[in-house]
Amino acid sequence: MGNQQISRSAYRIVMLVLLAVLFLAVNMFSNVMFRTARVDLTENRLYTLSDGTKDVVSQIEEPITLRFFYSEKLSTDYNRIRIYAGHVRDMLEELRARSGGMIRLEVIDPEPFSEEEDLAMSLGLKGAPTQSGDVIYFGLVGTNSVDGLESVPFFTDEREQYLEYDVARMIQNLSRPERPVLGIVTNLPLDTGTGGLMSAMRGESLPFMIYEELRDRFELEFLEQQFEAVPSRVDVLMIAHPRPLDPRTLYAIDQFVMKGGHVLAFLDPHSEVSLTAGPNGEPIRGYTEMSDLGPLLTSWGVSYNPREIVGDRGMAQRVRTGLDARRQESDYVIWLAVPRGNVATDDIVTSDVVRLNLGTVGHFRPIEGATTRFSPIVYSSEDAKLYDVDYVKQGPRPDDLLRGFEGTGERYAIAARISGPVQSAFEAQPEAQALDEEGRPARRSGERAGAHVAASQSDANIILFADSDIFDDRFWVRTDSYLGERIAQPIADNAVFIMSAIDNLMGSNELISLRARDKIDRPFTVVEELRRTAERRFLAEQEALERRVAEAERNLTELQIRGAAAEANGGTTEAEAEAIARFRAELLDSRKKLRDVQRDLRRDVEALGANLRFVNIALLPIVLAILALGAAVLRHRRRKARIEKGA
Repeated sequence: MGNQQISRSAYRIVMLVLLAVLFLAVNMFSNVMFRTARVDLTENRLYTLSDGTKDVVSQIEEPITLRFFYSEKLSTDYNRIRIYAGHVRDMLEELRARSGGMIRLEVIDPEPFSEEEDLAMSLGLKGAPTQSGDVIYFGLVGTNSVDGLESVPFFTDEREQYLEYDVARMIQNLSRPERPVLGIVTNLPLDTGTGGLMSAMRGESLPFMIYEELRDRFELEFLEQQFEAVPSRVDVLMIAHPRPLDPRTLYAIDQFVMKGGHVLAFLDPHSEVSLTAGPNGEPIRGYTEMSDLGPLLTSWGVSYNPREIVGDRGMAQRVRTGLDARRQESDYVIWLAVPRGNVATDDIVTSDVVRLNLGTVGHFRPIEGATTRFSPIVYSSEDAKLYDVDYVKQGPRPDDLLRGFEGTGERYAIAARISGPVQSAFEAQPEAQALDEEGRPARRSGERAGAHVAASQSDANIILFADSDIFDDRFWVRTDSYLGERIAQPIADNAVFIMSAIDNLMGSNELISLRARDKIDRPFTVVEELRRTAERRFLAEQEALERRVAEAERNLTELQIRGAAAEANGGTTEAEAEAIARFRAELLDSRKKLRDVQRDLRRDVEALGANLRFVNIALLPIVLAILALGAAVLRHRRRKARIEKGA
């Protein structure tokens, strides 16, 4: 008996030892064989690199060093930073693992008063001071073999959804010997802000945030708005609400397209950003209210009427009016908030666009029989109509635009991609028109035009957008100052569209899918539709009741005047007294109904909200409790059946 117990104990010990050896062997084997194998089980696949990032990493030809500065010891009391730092480090490790040795990763903890802290400061990283007086560093510096340097001074919460894009853009910039060149033709103050050149000369310029993005991503070349030819070094030409261009400048753009150049053009029938008041309370000098490209659009197979503005009740932005204490906001149908459902999800430029905030927009139509293919990529809803630009200039109130609004049932193309063969809009280069003081053709900037090209040498690739307010900071971004730098907090994807369009036309599609990849937007479309319906009913009933109130007040005033005269002559008649009482009662009743309409404006929305709260707070727990109780009863019955069967 004793020998059997000893043998069993020895057997158990041997088995435990064998299991321990097997466990260590499996771990060693998996570390060697599955070093690069990973499984991402997060809801938004936060740790899975997109195909675009993988393409960027696979194209690295020279080694790149990434230095991740993170004050790990000082961040123990800052849970948000620790979690975000873990996300950043995991992504960097994944990039290093996929680079085939082309990315070298260094993780540095810059302790106070250390050489590592001095290095972080010398590389331009920003430190966040703590209550104890220490400084936390949380940034990234990338370098290449030719002294190129890119950095993220500090990983802020506001840019977390752009993390993969920011890092991939850094790697791509370091892996390219030269940045692509973006030519810009514009009359917008992109680089100075609404203050214009005068503010820049006083050191008060505040460039548009989109300009900062462009300058960081591309080499910019601003072209004077009179030139003979687009410089050959320009990869993509962006035309952003130019002033009227003369025939020779239009010809230069035409020939750029004929020779295979790509164009991104923003035109506008009524540019709100151009009309923005500067420091002196007026638009900057030389502003352009309307922009057009005339014969170029026709040659590209596009029709554009600069006198038409699209109003859309279904996509109207909510603006503060303050005209009614009970209703502080109204739908402004000529300022559009374009949702995900009104962009082309099958076009790579708009594949990551969730929302665009736009000002007064125009629209494009295809010309019948054109050789090009017209593909709308941003369009209105069917609950839209066209306004004449002169009416919009009068500044109608939001409620004035809503009253009597009847949609045409047509979707208007606000932005479109034009592709296919194109014929030149010119038979030859136009003669010079401008003359200098000596009567000779005025000198024009840039390169000289070459031989005339009558037809495009390859299929055109042009993107047109009928709005310039897409650039305006107030439409798409909130800015805060952090450690002396402006931090952008996007509220719409205007910059996503612009940068994606340029990337696409540059022939660099790798980064397009990275922007705001973790952004989740679930608009309450049912709530919005209920609110819009209730507001339309409110406006109609309000208008009718206000007419009744006004009419009752007028009749009452007339009767009271006649009554006062009658009293002076011996008193009012019984019929007049009854009429006065009736009109007073009608006035009180109309005012009461008007208050009821105003009070019930949000009744349906509030009822829906109450139902949703019931479903989320009460119904789901009740359903789960019923299911749990049913499962418990079922287990009890099965256990009881087994006991009875065993008995």
